[in-house]
Amino acid sequence: MKTLLPTSTAGSLPKPSWLAQPEVLWSPWKLQDEELISGQQDALRVSLQEQQQAGIDIVSDGEQTRQHFVTTFIEHLSGVDFENRQTVKIRDRYEASVPTVVGPVSRTRPVFVEDARFLRQQTGQKIKWALPGPMTMVDTLYDDHYKSREKLAWEFAGILNQEAKELEAVGVDIIQFDEPAFNVFFDEVNAWGIKCLERAIEGLKCETAVHICYGYGIKANTDWKKTLGSEWRQYEEVFPKLQQSNIDMISLECHNSRVPIELLELVRGKKVMVGAIDVATDTIETPEEVADTLRKALQFVDADKLYPCTNCGMAPLSREVARGKLNALSAGADIVRRELSA
Repeated sequence: MKTLLPTSTAGSLPKPSWLAQPEVLWSPWKLQDEELISGQQDALRVSLQEQQQAGIDIVSDGEQTRQHFVTTFIEHLSGVDFENRQTVKIRDRYEASVPTVVGPVSRTRPVFVEDARFLRQQTGQKIKWALPGPMTMVDTLYDDHYKSREKLAWEFAGILNQEAKELEAVGVDIIQFDEPAFNVFFDEVNAWGIKCLERAIEGLKCETAVHICYGYGIKANTDWKKTLGSEWRQYEEVFPKLQQSNIDMISLECHNSRVPIELLELVRGKKVMVGAIDVATDTIETPEEVADTLRKALQFVDADKLYPCTNCGMAPLSREVARGKLNALSAGADIVRRELSA
């Protein structure tokens, strides 16, 4: 029987301390070579078990095999020089030292397919796998070859499509593309960003999702949020075209944000992963707070299309806090399920 309000996470979960430094983005691995592969698989098992114990319905790898949600994918591509680094402004918010595109980009081998196959072997539950979106990949590099954000994005879209098809073939149920850049570059999103995303999902039979948030709970993002005023209406710029797109699901940030909940009406008909867990604070939500966010969303999203979720990834949080938040997500969704069934 289909689960009403199936819960999931938007992205990363904290890594165990024996694998990488906890609560730190880009943390280097503490293991090497075969030990690293074995350690990542163990971490994936632990992450899966913690999701299962919390009652999460659609599980993921917790991104245990990647240091970063974008660059770990890019590391496996040819045409990108990680030694030749340049400083760029990412998402028009903060400066970072990034690798350089020096030639035609291509995928010489699968990136996450074996990891996804391993996850599929561990569970019979629905699994979701996250990939970086084309526009966000472009925004995390210095391009010294194509000299065009759009041209590079189209190249990445084709590469992502190759990877996505192989992920689908090993049993991934939902492939999610992370596009925080969609909350910043509105003209580009509407001109070519959504089209590139549709190229990335071309030919897939599994469900597809796009995750658009305001970023991890790091200082650069929380400082930016303080400049956005009393209402965060960024989604209003891209939702109309996304509603018309071929993407199946839209994942967004709701809880403790200033997003007017009525903006969800703009994607009526799509499945919506409603972020009901704030990843920018160590405070663990109560089940009732989660339920309240979901009740508000249900005014604009049909119950059979609402997927309770986290706002974003939780890699910068402690494992204890993340576990508490997962438990709250499940408990809050259960409250609303009971209300709906009554």
